[in-house]
Amino acid sequence: MRKIICSLLVALSSATAFAQSAPPAIAGNAPDRHVVKPGDTLWGIAGLFLKEPWRWPEVWRLNREQIRNPHLIYPGQIVYLDDFGGSPRLRVGQPVKLSPQTYEEAVKEPIASIPHKAIEPFLTKPIAVEAGFNETAPRIVGTEEGRVYLSAGDTAYVSGVTENKPLWHVYRPAAPIRDPETKQVIGYEAEYLGDVKLVREGEPATFQIVSAQFEIGKGDRLVPARLPEVVAYAPRAPEQDIQGSVARIVGGVASSGRHNVVLLNRGANDGVEIGHVFAAYLAGSKVDIRQDQKIDTYQLPDERSGLVFVFRVYDNISYALVMDAKRPITVGDRFRKP
Repeated sequence: MRKIICSLLVALSSATAFAQSAPPAIAGNAPDRHVVKPGDTLWGIAGLFLKEPWRWPEVWRLNREQIRNPHLIYPGQIVYLDDFGGSPRLRVGQPVKLSPQTYEEAVKEPIASIPHKAIEPFLTKPIAVEAGFNETAPRIVGTEEGRVYLSAGDTAYVSGVTENKPLWHVYRPAAPIRDPETKQVIGYEAEYLGDVKLVREGEPATFQIVSAQFEIGKGDRLVPARLPEVVAYAPRAPEQDIQGSVARIVGGVASSGRHNVVLLNRGANDGVEIGHVFAAYLAGSKVDIRQDQKIDTYQLPDERSGLVFVFRVYDNISYALVMDAKRPITVGDRFRKP
């Protein structure tokens, strides 16, 4: 891997697909080097060196193809900050053996681009669903001993099961997602409740509750569990001028902060891709000033509230992780290229 990275480092800056008008700015008190530790992320390491850590693919000089499948680095390696013709550059040096046990375990897994734990539930569980989800998904029609709500170990009877899958996810019936700008329905979202395992096939089939994050009961729907998607998340600004609004704060809260998930009202049909970084803005309000029987109206400027990182994309919506928040991000906040 070091050989591949070295070859990237000697590439001309013009090979960088996402070049900016100005080179990334160095963070104040940036170190000359950093020894990679388990738990580090590429975004976090870049934040030690850069004021805009999402631009780390530029200082690693990755081209268009590599930025979609970046070569990650491993605990024990050393990241150096160099000056290359007035532009910062990060390079990876020889690994350091912090301790025999730590190093032997660490080299098996590269560090991630962003905090994987924050988005893992959204990768294995289909939050956005088809319009007919409530009519077609298997449905809990009965409970053990007529219980209203079920918890771990309880039994549920499910109608409409046509697949012999061992593990399933349970969801509330899907609710429509409305565009905060047009008020039109742009998708449907189902709330994840817990996991169940198939005990006996039939109509209805018998399931046992494995785990329940929220109350599970009659009318809730089932979806077969699936393996997590393996995606290399490399941040980059979109090439198109994509703008939109925050349609929902995932989790039923009014606002979101760092490492919370938000839903955007733009998706693949609008050019949004996994890895896109957007700046979120609180829309400026209008202010009326009355003077001498005259009213002057002023449009206050939008105020930047943070950065969001797209990790899952559907046709008309996408999910993004809040990576930086100067103030709470709320429904209706605007987003655009950083």
